[in-house]
Amino acid sequence: MNHAYILTLSCPDKTGIVHAVSGFLLERGANIEEAAQYNDPATGLFFMRVQFACKPVNDVDLRTQLLSFAAPFQMTWNLHSTTQSMRTVILVSKEGHCLNDLLFRWKSGLLPIDIRAIVSNHREFYQLAASYNVPFHHIPVTAANKAEAEAKQYEIIQTEGAELVVLARYMQILSDDLCRKLSGRAINIHHSFLPSFKGAKPYYQAHDRGVKLIGATAHYVTADLDEGPIIEQDVARVEHSKTVDDLTTQGRDTESQVLARAVKWHSEHRVLLNGHKTVIFK
Repeated sequence: MNHAYILTLSCPDKTGIVHAVSGFLLERGANIEEAAQYNDPATGLFFMRVQFACKPVNDVDLRTQLLSFAAPFQMTWNLHSTTQSMRTVILVSKEGHCLNDLLFRWKSGLLPIDIRAIVSNHREFYQLAASYNVPFHHIPVTAANKAEAEAKQYEIIQTEGAELVVLARYMQILSDDLCRKLSGRAINIHHSFLPSFKGAKPYYQAHDRGVKLIGATAHYVTADLDEGPIIEQDVARVEHSKTVDDLTTQGRDTESQVLARAVKWHSEHRVLLNGHKTVIFK
């Protein structure tokens, strides 16, 4: 029975990279099932994602061979088995629309993730977690205990072997230290296309100003608040007749959909970092 892998890579662009990668896989009896590449003219970097199938091989040997192959190209690369769902921990506060959506999609087989734990600074969703048989960890966060609380959160993330951390409307700002530890593997969702409406109750502020578009942005978490590399965005049109509740409902639906797409693409290894931007092979 063949075994499937996903190889992602980036390196300085030069002639013959696609040929070299294809040849490397051919020499090892691999069949390429999906491939996509992109050359960024602004940075001179080349990006590629290849899904391939081959007869069972020793992962250590394959990675050792890839290491030697990649060196002359100055490649940064990752190899993932498609048989392993991405271990995920979700952080949430009091708004559960994104959490509920992710849990449903996961159990419905729509996301290749394995939700190992839910961590919250409130108790609201312990029953929801229990209904999906997911461990729930209540860790209150205050200004006085923030460092201790984050240490407990990170311990759970490490214990569960989480490759992905999703901030599903988690309304606490992560410290610079935790942002660094989770670099490239923590995704946040927040309302976008409302840049003038910061702070509490953004949809109330938007309604008061009569906006015509509301939206959401999913991005990687960095120490620069809400400025990490963007993975996905979407907008919804609204009319003057819409109430605050209408805007809130429509906004939450958009947030859930945008976050789900970002989680799906990340867990399928379709997102490659390109400085403060992303390359996404959909």
